[in-house]
Amino acid sequence: MTRFTRRTTLSLLLAGSALLGGFAGQGHAEEPKKVVFLVNGNLGDKSYFDLGAKGMEMIKAKYGDKVETKVIEMGTDQTKWLPTFQDVSDQDFDVIVACTFEISDIMTEVAPEYPDKTYILIDGVMPYDKGDYGNVYSVVFKQNEGSYLAGMLAAGLIKDGTLPASDGNNIGFLGGMDIPVINDFLTGYIEGAKAVNPDIKVAISYAGSFNDAAKGKELALAQYRSGTAIGFNVAGLTGLGQIAAGKEVNKYSIGVNSDQEAIFRDTDPAMADKVATSMLKNVEVTLARAYDLYVDGKLPVGQVEAIGLKENAVGLAENGVMAKLAKDELKKQIADAKAKIIAGDIKVTSGFAIDQAALEALRTSVRP
Repeated sequence: MTRFTRRTTLSLLLAGSALLGGFAGQGHAEEPKKVVFLVNGNLGDKSYFDLGAKGMEMIKAKYGDKVETKVIEMGTDQTKWLPTFQDVSDQDFDVIVACTFEISDIMTEVAPEYPDKTYILIDGVMPYDKGDYGNVYSVVFKQNEGSYLAGMLAAGLIKDGTLPASDGNNIGFLGGMDIPVINDFLTGYIEGAKAVNPDIKVAISYAGSFNDAAKGKELALAQYRSGTAIGFNVAGLTGLGQIAAGKEVNKYSIGVNSDQEAIFRDTDPAMADKVATSMLKNVEVTLARAYDLYVDGKLPVGQVEAIGLKENAVGLAENGVMAKLAKDELKKQIADAKAKIIAGDIKVTSGFAIDQAALEALRTSVRP
């Protein structure tokens, strides 16, 4: 199964959301444990891996001598990932953590061989319906909830005049591919924007790739030049092209997953200044939460769990540019909506649950 095909299976795995599974032990609070975070890449990315390492620091700070933590960088040579997983699993670690769906296949192979170990997969899923993975906890993010807030910000900046009329009256969305996980961002983004301005128009482009920054820049420039004031990138490396385009034409963009303003702050301040905010996936919070559940014997192994605003797993980067750019009234609107989503008073449509006809109708309703 390819990396992107595995992502598309989330709609099936999350159906019903409560899958068969158990809990990791009867509680481990009094037993010193060894936890390792395997980085399928290198630290210094200012994104998933650095945040995962921060989560390990949070665990150590909370549990002290009751836990021993270690971070291992596996590098970018994917042929080394599987043997590293096997080697680490042979050692005396109790909990083995990794991030991103690229690790799903490796955990699928390794975890059944070590039933006494507990595995945590962040932002990835396991084929629970096809094998015995009762010692693996998968956690994914309700990115539709965070994207709802991003849509409110984008539409609100236009409505309150923060973005001048000369910048255009539309907002944009640049997706890597037209697949459920990307449309999960899109549905939330559109609904949040329409909550602020029911007549908002959204220019939507799919690049067909997550690794083509030049293509992303080309598509973003086309959007900006046709009247888009601010765009939201959900396209991996391709999305960085949108941020570059925003700098070139002096328009704003919204980052994704990590604080993309912070990524460019030291190396390209002018580019960082055009990142209005980013829709965050708080990997560090998610990792620390998972370990708390493990210690309490409540980690729902053998299933995938989706978490969002309520668990502080997603949100907006509210410091930096957003703090200065957004007016107080808009910030209050966003905060109120966040509280209502957490309380269940606002239900955000999921790109995994919406059928194709409804998705197309939603996209058509905001077409410029």
